[in-house]
Amino acid sequence: MSELSKTTSRSVLKITADHHVWEDDEIVTEYPLTIFLNEEEFATIVCTPADLEEMVVGFLAAEGAIQSFAEIKQITIDEAKGMAYIDLHKATILSQSFYSKRRITSCCGKSRQSFYFFSDARTAKPASGSTSVTPLQCIKLMEDLQASSDIHRQTGGVHNAALCSPEQILLQYSDIGRHNALDKIYGKCLRENISTTDKILVFSGRLSSEVLLKAAKIGAGIILSKSAPTDLALQLADELQITAVGFIRHNKMNVYTQPQRIILS
Repeated sequence: MSELSKTTSRSVLKITADHHVWEDDEIVTEYPLTIFLNEEEFATIVCTPADLEEMVVGFLAAEGAIQSFAEIKQITIDEAKGMAYIDLHKATILSQSFYSKRRITSCCGKSRQSFYFFSDARTAKPASGSTSVTPLQCIKLMEDLQASSDIHRQTGGVHNAALCSPEQILLQYSDIGRHNALDKIYGKCLRENISTTDKILVFSGRLSSEVLLKAAKIGAGIILSKSAPTDLALQLADELQITAVGFIRHNKMNVYTQPQRIILS
């Protein structure tokens, strides 16, 4: 499959307090991809046009439409038309309303009520990994993530996500959609049967409840971010037993939940 352009060049008027000049600038590409599942339209994702198969697989798994890569019979992506056709071995799928309808549930058997999609309740499980990491390793992984994204340096318009061991980045993806970057990781792991329970997610964006749920579905017990969390994300992190670390900047960090996985000297 050919590679679509991730960026486009555009002449931009750049202005400072005492100077202005026209220069070419790289702008990130925004690309809509419509997914058809067993010949029925399922969803349209606005994304960066790269690693599309990984993103589609991860998205379908996160939505509960599949549980393993083996359920997929065939994937066909028509880049020119922005269409992805996925044929599953099973003949039927759950109604679209199953994926879009909200419910209120007691998360993981606890008394606190959290908002979920029906599919979230089926696919988001408590973390089981025992991997631990030092503060210095957290800071180094975040620095490596920022340094590894060429498209972010060129445009400043994408989110970055990586699957890591405590020592190094193992997989790294960028996308205009923060959820898409995580779906690409999930899809790659499903396609290549990569274990995630002993891994760490490193993420450039805010830790929202939806991002936290993505982490739970992927199976990582630690998620690191350079940005802030939301209150609901931290409620879910506690209940799903995920270590959430934010504001990893300038050799500092905040550990919000499950601090036992952070090794202190």
